[in-house]
Amino acid sequence: MIQIYTGNGKGKTTASLGLIIRALGRNHKVCLIQFMKKNFEYGEIQFLSKQENLDIFQFGTDKLIDPNNPSEIDFSEAEKGYEKVLECIDSNKYDLIVIDEINVAVSWKLLPKEKQLEIFRLDTKSEIVMTGRYALPEVIEKADLVTEMKEIKHYFNIGINARKGIEF
Repeated sequence: MIQIYTGNGKGKTTASLGLIIRALGRNHKVCLIQFMKKNFEYGEIQFLSKQENLDIFQFGTDKLIDPNNPSEIDFSEAEKGYEKVLECIDSNKYDLIVIDEINVAVSWKLLPKEKQLEIFRLDTKSEIVMTGRYALPEVIEKADLVTEMKEIKHYFNIGINARKGIEF
């Protein structure tokens, strides 16, 4: 089964992390692959990196990407992330594979959409979750479950910045 968490609201990665915790609670083997989040000191990564049965792989840089002018390293890191996705699926050792922010990587053309669509054709026993805004219509159509997080109101719009322990 392939699940998609998308939309402009807060909570896509958070929902996938909740699923990771649930799977770990059932002694499942889990893999988290993050696009565009390398070297970030996220609280959830600090906690999850101490858990057994979980492998975490981050790809990107510690800088924000300009979607209108990505650098060469943004493309190469996205490709490395995609290769890790294929490797982890092919290994058949994971019950759950979360591919965080792949929708954004494809939308910003760091990865061709054909590569994301190829994941749907792979033979795997793993549950796969893909997160990020801007999920393509083709991805939504092929997925088994799609959840859209819709922003109704966000305190960022009144000048409150991301807070440790809440947003990261």
